[in-house]
Amino acid sequence: MTDYVLQTQDVAIHYGGVKAVDGVDLTLEKGQIRGLIGPNGAGKSTVIDAITGRRKLTRGKVTLRGEDVSALGVVERRMRGLSRSFQRTSIFGQMLVGKQVELASHKMGVEDSHADAKAVLEELDLWKLAQVEAQELGYGEQRRLDLALALVGRPTVLLLDEPMAGLSVKESLDLAQHLKRLTSSWDVSVLLVEHDMDVVFGISDVVTVFELGRVISSGEPSMVRADPRVREAYLGSAA
Repeated sequence: MTDYVLQTQDVAIHYGGVKAVDGVDLTLEKGQIRGLIGPNGAGKSTVIDAITGRRKLTRGKVTLRGEDVSALGVVERRMRGLSRSFQRTSIFGQMLVGKQVELASHKMGVEDSHADAKAVLEELDLWKLAQVEAQELGYGEQRRLDLALALVGRPTVLLLDEPMAGLSVKESLDLAQHLKRLTSSWDVSVLLVEHDMDVVFGISDVVTVFELGRVISSGEPSMVRADPRVREAYLGSAA
């Protein structure tokens, strides 16, 4: 039996008669990247909110490294190694790059927050910019800084919501390679919501497709690409 670092079982979030998410089962293995795709409103971001504790479950269960965390809050799940980023960056523009990552690490209770911040920034090629105000960074560097803030304290699971939004093709590929390297060098497992199909199919080990709050296809990228329903609905000629 596989030991999953993250698992959702029959997760549902209903708002009255609206089923935003309805019976979603997902798993994430150590060092794995699972891409989540689907049209706007399909339930991808809502699933991430459910996993991180930002949305109350109508039913179902979320398990992190074998522990049922369904009743825990956002902070408690973060302290257990479940981290996330948002579509909009959460950086502080007038604060030095190194300082804000170190403060985030300190808030996580890391004993040597300076060393933790340095390791994260070095991993993302940002250490050379540690003494620069975040507002002076290019947008691609700001997205990497946002990722750095999510990585303090060495989380085991990282949930990313549109991390490539607004990036150029080169910046997207660069960030994608950083993510791929993190899964092996830091043993981070990634759940990735992203509209850039080249990125999703290029770095994901498995891809899950959502439609109207439910999973309609899931498996290795080549299998999902070949699924007629997925090809017709989302990939078109790009498949």
